[in-house]
Amino acid sequence: MMHILWGALTIIAGLFLLICGTMKSDFIIYRLFVYRSKWLLGDNVHRFHQISGVIIIVIGIFFLLGIYN
Repeated sequence: MMHILWGALTIIAGLFLLICGTMKSDFIIYRLFVYRSKWLLGDNVHRFHQISGVIIIVIGIFFLLGIYN
């Protein structure tokens, strides 16, 4: 039962990164992520967060389905 909760929360976190990275959001939490990543990734920081968001969503689906325990 807990894998459903953790899977849903992981998917939500991935969606957050994907949507904020696509919109280049000014939301305070996302701006903190960008600030921490910008020195390493430069102008590609939003693309990195989009790709990371998709990967986190896939992992969340695995959690949700109970494939990854």
